[in-house]
Amino acid sequence: MLFTVYVQYASVHHKIYIGYTSNLAARLLSHNKLATKGWTIRFRPWKVIYKEEFDSKVAAMVREKELKSARGRLFIKTLINCYE
Repeated sequence: MLFTVYVQYASVHHKIYIGYTSNLAARLLSHNKLATKGWTIRFRPWKVIYKEEFDSKVAAMVREKELKSARGRLFIKTLINCYE
């Protein structure tokens, strides 16, 4: 099983979301359509701007934490500038 770390961007609201999952398609469907509560429903629509795959959940969790750090957010800001 692969685990995917992903970064979503809601350009209308200028918000980012960083997460990991073992089923990216289902997770994105949840963020954009199916979920009825939670932080992400307020800022729809979301678009994936970055993703990485890992062989283990632990590795994905480590990378997610890195992306949530100051250095990781700077990297994400650079990605966002490419989309705007």
